[in-house]
Amino acid sequence: MGDVEVPWRVLAVVLLAAIAVSAGLILALRPLLVRYALARPNARSSHAAPTPQGGGIAVVTAALASLWLGAALAGLAGETQLAGLTLAAAILALIGVVDDIRGLGPAPRLLVQAVAVGVVIATLPSDVRIVPLLPRALEWVLLLVGGVWFVNLVNFMDGIDWMTVAETVPIAAGAALLGLIGAVPLSTVLVALALLGATIGFAPFNRPVARLFLGDVGSLPIGLMLGWILMVLASRGHLAAALLLPLYYLADATITLARRLARREAVWQAHRTHFYQRATDGGFAVTEIVVRVFVLNIALATLALVSAIEPDLRVDLATLALGGALVAWLLGTFARGKR
Repeated sequence: MGDVEVPWRVLAVVLLAAIAVSAGLILALRPLLVRYALARPNARSSHAAPTPQGGGIAVVTAALASLWLGAALAGLAGETQLAGLTLAAAILALIGVVDDIRGLGPAPRLLVQAVAVGVVIATLPSDVRIVPLLPRALEWVLLLVGGVWFVNLVNFMDGIDWMTVAETVPIAAGAALLGLIGAVPLSTVLVALALLGATIGFAPFNRPVARLFLGDVGSLPIGLMLGWILMVLASRGHLAAALLLPLYYLADATITLARRLARREAVWQAHRTHFYQRATDGGFAVTEIVVRVFVLNIALATLALVSAIEPDLRVDLATLALGGALVAWLLGTFARGKR
């Protein structure tokens, strides 16, 4: 079990508590969200009827509450990293609520996101290095930029029912399994299991056709927590695994952004040009899209486990090449549409 020297019942309590709290809070909050937080469809929407958003309130609350329950049971309640991650997630959840209800411009959003990611980086252990050849200051700047980008890309990709579920569940489950073989510390396993359980609790309400959306209040903190997990994984010598787990999201969002920049579009404005969105326009049903993404992500998580179990450069390159080929195949399938 490597660094994860804790009774299995603690891990089970974290997972089950997150599921129960997430689902219970959604049931309690949904009448208020229906009244005050309806997302009305527009030309760039993928839904046809007004749908309440803000389910992320329950997801983030459940994830953080179950995380600290697990930390207390495991003797990690004083860990600075978890405190920093909690504070940063709360900051993003708060700004997400404001953005969901009133809307914010791109500059305030980016500033707050940079502050939140900066808090997470500042509370990382002083000896954490991902690319030791780079000067430390440059590496931290790159981590800040990469963290803000990852928070945003998770938000960008939360555009159809179950998409965030199809991404978060395999990444979180994969990270938890990586921890059980010693690839990441216990604190990371607790975060992964808390996020996994909270997302599972939300999933029935977001299944197509969704009765509830996450909203920015959920997608932004989820992006931060996933990004933190990947930072920790990469810092422990498993860079290939950290790239493989979110590879579909990275590819779809980054390629789409590059294409929009090349066309000189206003990249901060909503659009429908992600590969998964083009797939809906090309004849794929929402369920067909998210099932394909989910299966691909399970394959990517499996490759990540292989690369961590066999820490060899040749294995890393082989798993990255295979993962890249699978992602390219799915992106091409979505771009072509149904024939």
